[in-house]
Amino acid sequence: MPTGVALRDAREQLFDAAERVLLRDGANALTSRAVTTEAGCAKGVLHRHFADFDAFLAELVLDRIGRLDAQSAALHAAAGTGTVADNLTSALSELFGPVAVAIVGLVISRDALRARLRGTTPAGVPLLTEATGMFASYLTAERDLGRITPDADIDTLARTLIGAGHLLAAGQPGTVPETEAYHRVATTVVAGALRHPDPDRRPRSPSRPPA
Repeated sequence: MPTGVALRDAREQLFDAAERVLLRDGANALTSRAVTTEAGCAKGVLHRHFADFDAFLAELVLDRIGRLDAQSAALHAAAGTGTVADNLTSALSELFGPVAVAIVGLVISRDALRARLRGTTPAGVPLLTEATGMFASYLTAERDLGRITPDADIDTLARTLIGAGHLLAAGQPGTVPETEAYHRVATTVVAGALRHPDPDRRPRSPSRPPA
Protein backbone atom coordinates (compact mmCIF):
# COMPACT_ATOMS: atom_id res chain seq x y z
CA MET A 1 0.00 0.00 0.00
CA PRO A 2 1.52 3.39 -0.95
CA THR A 3 2.75 5.64 1.84
CA GLY A 4 0.14 8.13 2.95
CA VAL A 5 -2.87 6.05 1.96
CA ALA A 6 -5.08 5.64 5.01
CA LEU A 7 -6.03 2.15 6.08
CA ARG A 8 -9.72 1.43 6.41
CA ASP A 9 -10.34 0.46 10.04
CA ALA A 10 -6.60 0.85 10.64
CA ARG A 11 -6.62 -0.31 14.24
CA GLU A 12 -8.41 -3.54 13.47
CA GLN A 13 -6.21 -4.25 10.47
CA LEU A 14 -3.06 -3.64 12.49
CA PHE A 15 -4.35 -5.88 15.27
CA ASP A 16 -5.15 -8.62 12.77
CA ALA A 17 -1.69 -8.27 11.25
CA ALA A 18 -0.04 -8.49 14.67
CA GLU A 19 -1.98 -11.65 15.48
CA ARG A 20 -0.87 -13.24 12.21
CA VAL A 21 2.77 -12.42 12.97
CA LEU A 22 2.38 -13.84 16.48
CA LEU A 23 0.90 -17.09 15.22
CA ARG A 24 3.39 -17.53 12.42
CA ASP A 25 6.65 -16.26 13.92
CA GLY A 26 6.18 -15.94 17.69
CA ALA A 27 6.39 -13.09 20.19
CA ASN A 28 10.07 -12.30 19.55
CA ALA A 29 9.31 -11.49 15.91
CA LEU A 30 6.59 -8.97 16.77
CA THR A 31 7.98 -5.55 15.89
CA SER A 32 6.37 -2.42 14.51
CA ARG A 33 7.99 -3.06 11.14
CA ALA A 34 6.78 -6.67 11.09
CA VAL A 35 3.23 -5.54 11.85
CA THR A 36 3.09 -2.78 9.25
CA THR A 37 4.72 -5.00 6.64
CA GLU A 38 2.16 -7.70 7.36
CA ALA A 39 -0.64 -5.14 7.16
CA GLY A 40 0.74 -3.80 3.89
CA CYS A 41 1.06 -0.21 5.05
CA ALA A 42 3.71 2.37 5.82
CA LYS A 43 5.31 2.23 9.27
CA GLY A 44 4.00 5.72 10.04
CA VAL A 45 0.42 4.46 9.97
CA LEU A 46 0.92 2.63 13.26
CA HIS A 47 2.39 5.69 14.94
CA ARG A 48 -0.47 7.88 13.78
CA HIS A 49 -2.85 5.72 15.79
CA PHE A 50 -0.68 4.79 18.80
CA ALA A 51 1.83 6.75 20.87
CA ASP A 52 4.46 4.03 20.46
CA PHE A 53 4.74 0.30 19.83
CA ASP A 54 4.29 -0.60 23.50
CA ALA A 55 1.03 1.36 23.50
CA PHE A 56 -0.03 -0.59 20.41
CA LEU A 57 0.73 -3.91 22.11
CA ALA A 58 -1.20 -2.86 25.22
CA GLU A 59 -4.24 -1.97 23.09
CA LEU A 60 -3.91 -5.30 21.27
CA VAL A 61 -4.14 -7.17 24.57
CA LEU A 62 -7.01 -4.99 25.80
CA ASP A 63 -8.88 -5.65 22.56
CA ARG A 64 -8.55 -9.39 23.15
CA ILE A 65 -9.64 -8.98 26.79
CA GLY A 66 -12.67 -7.00 25.62
CA ARG A 67 -13.77 -9.96 23.52
CA LEU A 68 -14.28 -11.92 26.72
CA ASP A 69 -17.42 -9.91 27.48
CA ALA A 70 -19.54 -11.77 24.93
CA GLN A 71 -18.16 -15.16 25.97
CA SER A 72 -18.71 -14.35 29.63
CA ALA A 73 -22.33 -13.39 28.96
CA ALA A 74 -22.94 -16.61 27.02
CA LEU A 75 -21.33 -18.77 29.71
CA HIS A 76 -23.30 -17.07 32.47
CA ALA A 77 -26.51 -17.57 30.48
CA ALA A 78 -25.74 -21.29 30.25
CA ALA A 79 -25.88 -21.71 34.03
CA GLY A 80 -28.54 -24.23 34.96
CA THR A 81 -28.64 -25.76 31.49
CA GLY A 82 -26.87 -28.83 30.13
CA THR A 83 -24.15 -30.07 32.45
CA VAL A 84 -21.59 -28.03 34.33
CA ALA A 85 -18.74 -30.01 32.78
CA ASP A 86 -20.04 -29.52 29.25
CA ASN A 87 -20.51 -25.79 29.75
CA LEU A 88 -16.98 -25.47 31.09
CA THR A 89 -15.61 -27.59 28.26
CA SER A 90 -17.15 -25.33 25.62
CA ALA A 91 -15.85 -22.22 27.37
CA LEU A 92 -12.32 -23.60 27.71
CA SER A 93 -12.23 -24.64 24.06
CA GLU A 94 -13.37 -21.21 22.93
CA LEU A 95 -11.12 -19.31 25.30
CA PHE A 96 -7.85 -21.06 24.54
CA GLY A 97 -7.77 -20.63 20.80
CA PRO A 98 -4.35 -20.18 19.14
CA VAL A 99 -4.52 -16.37 19.15
CA ALA A 100 -5.39 -16.09 22.84
CA VAL A 101 -2.59 -18.49 23.77
CA ALA A 102 -0.17 -16.44 21.66
CA ILE A 103 -1.34 -13.21 23.32
CA VAL A 104 -0.73 -14.70 26.78
CA GLY A 105 2.75 -15.75 25.66
CA LEU A 106 3.40 -12.20 24.46
CA VAL A 107 2.31 -10.71 27.79
CA ILE A 108 4.45 -13.15 29.77
CA SER A 109 7.51 -12.41 27.63
CA ARG A 110 7.42 -8.60 27.94
CA ASP A 111 7.82 -6.98 31.35
CA ALA A 112 7.14 -3.49 29.98
CA LEU A 113 3.86 -4.65 28.47
CA ARG A 114 2.68 -6.18 31.76
CA ALA A 115 3.61 -2.94 33.54
CA ARG A 116 1.49 -0.92 31.10
CA LEU A 117 -1.46 -3.22 31.70
CA ARG A 118 -1.35 -2.98 35.49
CA GLY A 119 -3.87 -0.16 35.34
CA THR A 120 -6.54 -2.57 34.08
CA THR A 121 -5.15 -5.84 35.44
CA PRO A 122 -3.52 -5.00 38.80
CA ALA A 123 -2.50 -8.60 39.54
CA GLY A 124 -1.90 -11.81 37.66
CA VAL A 125 -1.47 -12.29 33.93
CA PRO A 126 -3.66 -10.04 31.79
CA LEU A 127 -6.29 -12.00 29.87
CA LEU A 128 -5.89 -15.03 32.15
CA THR A 129 -6.93 -12.96 35.16
CA GLU A 130 -10.07 -11.71 33.40
CA ALA A 131 -10.84 -15.20 32.14
CA THR A 132 -10.55 -16.50 35.70
CA GLY A 133 -13.17 -13.96 36.75
CA MET A 134 -15.42 -15.16 33.94
CA PHE A 135 -15.27 -18.75 35.18
CA ALA A 136 -15.72 -17.69 38.79
CA SER A 137 -18.86 -15.76 37.87
CA TYR A 138 -20.29 -18.79 36.07
CA LEU A 139 -19.48 -21.19 38.91
CA THR A 140 -21.04 -18.77 41.40
CA ALA A 141 -24.22 -18.77 39.33
CA GLU A 142 -24.24 -22.57 39.32
CA ARG A 143 -23.74 -22.57 43.08
CA ASP A 144 -26.68 -20.20 43.49
CA LEU A 145 -28.77 -22.60 41.39
CA GLY A 146 -27.79 -25.51 43.60
CA ARG A 147 -25.64 -27.41 41.11
CA ILE A 148 -22.39 -26.57 42.92
CA THR A 149 -22.01 -27.28 46.64
CA PRO A 150 -22.42 -24.27 48.98
CA ASP A 151 -18.93 -24.70 50.44
CA ALA A 152 -17.13 -24.97 47.08
CA ASP A 153 -14.03 -22.75 46.80
CA ILE A 154 -15.09 -20.93 43.62
CA ASP A 155 -11.92 -18.89 43.21
CA THR A 156 -9.68 -21.93 43.46
CA LEU A 157 -11.84 -23.90 41.04
CA ALA A 158 -11.72 -21.05 38.52
CA ARG A 159 -7.95 -20.62 38.81
CA THR A 160 -7.43 -24.36 38.45
CA LEU A 161 -9.57 -24.49 35.31
CA ILE A 162 -7.65 -21.59 33.75
CA GLY A 163 -4.25 -22.96 34.74
CA ALA A 164 -4.92 -26.45 33.49
CA GLY A 165 -6.60 -25.20 30.32
CA HIS A 166 -3.70 -22.88 29.49
CA LEU A 167 -1.09 -25.57 30.12
CA LEU A 168 -3.01 -27.92 27.87
CA ALA A 169 -3.26 -25.40 25.03
CA ALA A 170 0.24 -23.95 25.36
CA GLY A 171 1.82 -27.37 25.67
CA GLN A 172 0.98 -28.30 22.08
CA PRO A 173 2.47 -25.58 19.84
CA GLY A 174 0.87 -25.43 16.44
CA THR A 175 -1.96 -27.77 17.39
CA VAL A 176 -5.39 -27.34 18.95
CA PRO A 177 -6.26 -29.72 21.81
CA GLU A 178 -9.22 -31.98 21.22
CA THR A 179 -12.46 -31.11 22.96
CA GLU A 180 -12.23 -34.34 24.94
CA ALA A 181 -9.01 -33.13 26.53
CA TYR A 182 -10.75 -30.02 27.85
CA HIS A 183 -13.65 -32.17 28.99
CA ARG A 184 -11.30 -34.27 31.09
CA VAL A 185 -9.94 -31.10 32.67
CA ALA A 186 -13.43 -29.78 33.43
CA THR A 187 -14.80 -33.01 34.87
CA THR A 188 -11.73 -33.57 37.03
CA VAL A 189 -11.64 -30.04 38.44
CA VAL A 190 -15.32 -29.79 39.40
CA ALA A 191 -15.97 -33.44 40.27
CA GLY A 192 -15.80 -32.83 44.03
CA ALA A 193 -17.82 -29.63 43.88
CA LEU A 194 -20.93 -30.91 42.12
CA ARG A 195 -23.99 -31.26 44.31
CA HIS A 196 -25.35 -33.88 41.92
CA PRO A 197 -22.97 -35.62 39.55
CA ASP A 198 -23.27 -34.73 35.89
CA PRO A 199 -24.95 -37.54 33.96
CA ASP A 200 -21.73 -38.52 32.22
CA ARG A 201 -20.00 -38.90 35.60
CA ARG A 202 -22.53 -41.26 37.16
CA PRO A 203 -21.13 -44.70 37.88
CA ARG A 204 -22.15 -47.38 35.49
CA SER A 205 -23.95 -50.46 36.71
CA PRO A 206 -21.58 -53.41 36.97
CA SER A 207 -21.87 -55.79 34.07
CA ARG A 208 -23.25 -59.21 34.83
CA PRO A 209 -20.87 -62.13 34.48
CA PRO A 210 -21.61 -64.42 31.56
CA ALA A 211 -23.95 -67.32 32.39
